[in-house]
Amino acid sequence: MDKNRTVVTRQPTNEIALMPFPGQFQGCPPGLEYMAAIDQLICKQEVSLFEVLTGIEAVNKYRVFNTLNQQAYWALEESDCCNRIYCGPNRGFVFHITDNSQQDVMTIVRPFLCCKGCCCCADGCCKYPIYVNDRAGQLLGIVRMMNSCWTPHFGIFDHNEVLLYEIWGPCCPCQCACGCTDDIEFPIKSVKDNTQVGTVSKVWAGSFREMLTDADTYSVRFPVNLDVRHKALMFACIFLIDFAVFETQKNNNK
Repeated sequence: MDKNRTVVTRQPTNEIALMPFPGQFQGCPPGLEYMAAIDQLICKQEVSLFEVLTGIEAVNKYRVFNTLNQQAYWALEESDCCNRIYCGPNRGFVFHITDNSQQDVMTIVRPFLCCKGCCCCADGCCKYPIYVNDRAGQLLGIVRMMNSCWTPHFGIFDHNEVLLYEIWGPCCPCQCACGCTDDIEFPIKSVKDNTQVGTVSKVWAGSFREMLTDADTYSVRFPVNLDVRHKALMFACIFLIDFAVFETQKNNNK
């Protein structure tokens, strides 16, 4: 078994264990303390029975866990119904990230743009950025598409739009029950020295779930001592990668 592959465990009952509050951390924006104490988050999309039965795109909901399968956050999409139906993965959205006390922690905002995003001109009119804000509404940074010929390419920028990290995905990011059941990894590399500092992975969720629903599971790994703001930006990458790569891929296959 690949030692780097993310292991996603299941709860033995319907009860979901909550991650205990780790305490205050100096310089940590309020609400991000859970991120300061860990080196990995696992983001599991909730299955929408309405979407399965009707095929109509519903708002996305995710539970976010640590490696002990304790819930740290909850993510809920806010978007216009017509935008979801007619624009699909190209829609604008706001993801509200809340902690276990149902307090807002951060928001991830993707404004609706007529240009749906294009890897060949992503440094021009097709950046299709998402803006990551803390609880107080202060900008933590930006994640957006970057130029490439065919390989998924993303950049993570700080609040001053200084490029911090780059993410390159595989040329063919696909999973299927016919044999492509490995996790799909998107390495996160520092622009300072080109060293890998983290990874966003689409986790293989099993043949039954993959065939019957588009509810996905992702993980993001980073150094435990990394700036918590950078951890938050890497976490936000999950949502852009999901919409820009995998939701678009499924929409094109319909």
